[in-house]
Amino acid sequence: MTIKLCGFSLSNYYNKVKLVLLEKGIPFEEELVMTHSHDEAVLSCSPLGKVPFIRTPQGALCESQVILDYLEAAYPQPALLPADPFQAAKQRELISFIELHLELVARELYAQAFFGGTVSEGTQARVRKQLSKNIAGFKRLAKFAPYVGGDSFGMADCAAWVSLPLVAQASKLVLGEDMLAAAGVDWKSYAKLVGERPMAQKVAADRKADQERIAALKAQAS
Repeated sequence: MTIKLCGFSLSNYYNKVKLVLLEKGIPFEEELVMTHSHDEAVLSCSPLGKVPFIRTPQGALCESQVILDYLEAAYPQPALLPADPFQAAKQRELISFIELHLELVARELYAQAFFGGTVSEGTQARVRKQLSKNIAGFKRLAKFAPYVGGDSFGMADCAAWVSLPLVAQASKLVLGEDMLAAAGVDWKSYAKLVGERPMAQKVAADRKADQERIAALKAQAS
């Protein structure tokens, strides 16, 4: 049984795991599962119905970072974490910062930025204040030399490449400015660099194809 990656390609966390699987050359299959499913088969693998999760010969695993740590341990080559424990921890530190202090904060804007909803002025003000503080902190950790953790592509790049553009786009669409760029984070050049990797191109192409397929379905429905 190969690994099954469950979720959908519009999810940044799904694409984070997918990029690691591709970069490591791990055989896997994709299974379309939408978020917050109430299907018992999904809940038995991901108790909150969140994606992504994976099915392995040993059982299921949910939470994207748990999955990445499993993949790194089970398929150590090619390595996406340094052999040195401290440097490996620095990669995980960056991932935690990007996901908890940037993406999760900006996520409060997504309803208005991407899904046709609205976000209250109070929420916008709170998110702006928190993002401003957290981006300044992120700049102290990130190296962009040229990769987010230093001179080598690593696990932190799999998280940064899928999430930093969302933070930038959501803040621009809702708050009126790309808060990453305004703070001096050249995320566009970085995203272009990582996006030139063949496996990143595969992830991006699959995501684009799904976006076009969903748009076509919505057009038919209307």
